[in-house]
Amino acid sequence: MIVRKRPSAFQLFFIMRGSIVPRIKGQVLSTVGVAVLVTMAHGTLFNQKVTLTPIPFSLIGLALAIFLGFRNTASYDRWWEGRKLWGELVIRTRSVGRLIVNHVRPAQGEGDDERVPAMVRRLIAFAYALKHHLQGTRDGQSGKYLSADDVQAVGETVNAPDRLLRTMSRDVAALAAAGRLDPMMVAQVEDNLTALAGVQAGCERIRHTPLPFSYSLLLHRTAYLYCFALPFGLVDTTGFMTPFVVGLVSYTFFGLDAIGDEIEEPFGLLPNDLPLESICRRVEIDLLEALGETELPQPLKPVDYWLM
Repeated sequence: MIVRKRPSAFQLFFIMRGSIVPRIKGQVLSTVGVAVLVTMAHGTLFNQKVTLTPIPFSLIGLALAIFLGFRNTASYDRWWEGRKLWGELVIRTRSVGRLIVNHVRPAQGEGDDERVPAMVRRLIAFAYALKHHLQGTRDGQSGKYLSADDVQAVGETVNAPDRLLRTMSRDVAALAAAGRLDPMMVAQVEDNLTALAGVQAGCERIRHTPLPFSYSLLLHRTAYLYCFALPFGLVDTTGFMTPFVVGLVSYTFFGLDAIGDEIEEPFGLLPNDLPLESICRRVEIDLLEALGETELPQPLKPVDYWLM
């Protein structure tokens, strides 16, 4: 996610980090190139004058802008819902950690009990495992907070976050059976674990249910056809300024289209996607501190305005 202060009016024209320009420069330059050729030929194609007025382009442009706005709203809703789900994950992991640390009774006659620290560390592993599960990347982070048996079990499953939740639920049941956790606290912990399962399911729904392809395809085609045909409707009225106007219009339409594509998948690795790594680090710091550890990792900070 790009994190920076609002730039000045002058800086707006030169900022590339987080801008959509690098992604659409090819499309914009191609439409400007076509506009230059049409301007030089005075709207003539194969010795035939192409007569178009700005009126149809105004009507089509208005409809295209409405459809692009609707699609971007739908994409932003997915991005914002993903952020709310990960905010819920932070709340629930803190709650489970607090309940376990404060309400589990010490083991009697067993010396130092490692079950409570293991359960809290498993929550950290859950956050990292879910991040990699959504991004489709290799998980090299959650194993740091798991036992050898847990690492082996997670490696044998296709859904590591869900496996960790089942293991935590079994631990809660074992604590209740041993009389180390009151039934009321058991219910609260299980409610939070169920909420974490809901967070995972909600993220998976966003990840595996993209916007309908036919809708996106229609917008892509219409935007390209509109921008490539636009010079023929402007050349007689705007003259040598036609390439500039076409470039401005194509930048707007292609830019809106590209932004919608980028934030449609909020759990990716692009600069404008959600900072899942930073959220996982926040969970890691809070839960380690709940265990009383003093050597804590530092919160992630933006690098070149990019918070991962």
